[in-house]
Amino acid sequence: MITSDRAAGFAGLSVSEVPYPHAAENDVIVRVHAAAFTPGELDWPGTWTDRAGRDRTPTVPGHEVSGTVVELGYGTTGLTIGQRVFGITDWARNGTLAEYVAVEARNLAPLSADVDHTVAAALPISGLTAWQGLFDHGHLATGQTVLIHGVAGAVGSIAAQLAHARGARVIGTGRAAQRDAALELGADVFVDLEPGWAEDVGQVDVVFDVIGGEILDLSAQLVRPGGTLVTIAEPPRVQPADARAVFFVVEPDRTQLAVLERKLRGGRLRPSVGAVIPLADAVSAFDPAHRVAGQTIIRVVDEVLMGSGALPLSAATER
Repeated sequence: MITSDRAAGFAGLSVSEVPYPHAAENDVIVRVHAAAFTPGELDWPGTWTDRAGRDRTPTVPGHEVSGTVVELGYGTTGLTIGQRVFGITDWARNGTLAEYVAVEARNLAPLSADVDHTVAAALPISGLTAWQGLFDHGHLATGQTVLIHGVAGAVGSIAAQLAHARGARVIGTGRAAQRDAALELGADVFVDLEPGWAEDVGQVDVVFDVIGGEILDLSAQLVRPGGTLVTIAEPPRVQPADARAVFFVVEPDRTQLAVLERKLRGGRLRPSVGAVIPLADAVSAFDPAHRVAGQTIIRVVDEVLMGSGALPLSAATER
């Protein structure tokens, strides 16, 4: 295993042999077919420590998974061995860029046989973030207007589709080159984030922000009384007048995952899938110089060394 200082960032990643994971109480072991990660997760405290603050390096990144249940921990209910599943792993445990991962059963939902694992792996975090931001926190309703920043990104693209399906009027923002993609996703109006952009928006019922900074600050003035400013970027520095402001971190939710899966299976939801690369090349996917549009998916299943007796491989890093 190649090790490095935590400050090395993606340079501290390597493809290494690691022990087979342990299935704790209410866990399942998932054989990973496809996985995804969040580009900034090497900066998260939970990537390096457990819930008690103890160091847990070397660590395996990645928190989205699609695969097959191969083992049940003590007391686990609701899932069966051989079942196809997808979902989110805990932030403070080893992640999904591995051949096998231990996951709390409640963080997973069944996956239909006709849904491709590489597509399903792009949905859990983006889908749950969009759903919770719009409906749990933003209380978006039919006939209301929502402003979605970063509408062509992984989260924004799902949010646009969900809001459109709910019967809301969708205003999406981004770069000028993203206009056509935003309108195809369900945005009714696209606004280029150039100076003066806020003047082109008007008042909205809900702002859903994934960018932060000055864009988040300016968005506070666009929320109607009784509306909601929702962000996943940072706690709002400017509060909207007579309206709520919410900063949240996505939470696992099996029921919501099941709803998203039905929409995906029915062709009513399309995750933003970018590059699909094998586990052996997963380290390069963290390189900021190699970022691509859409969610990068790590294909794992054909990396499994069936019958070889080798330890499972993981993309692992040390501090």
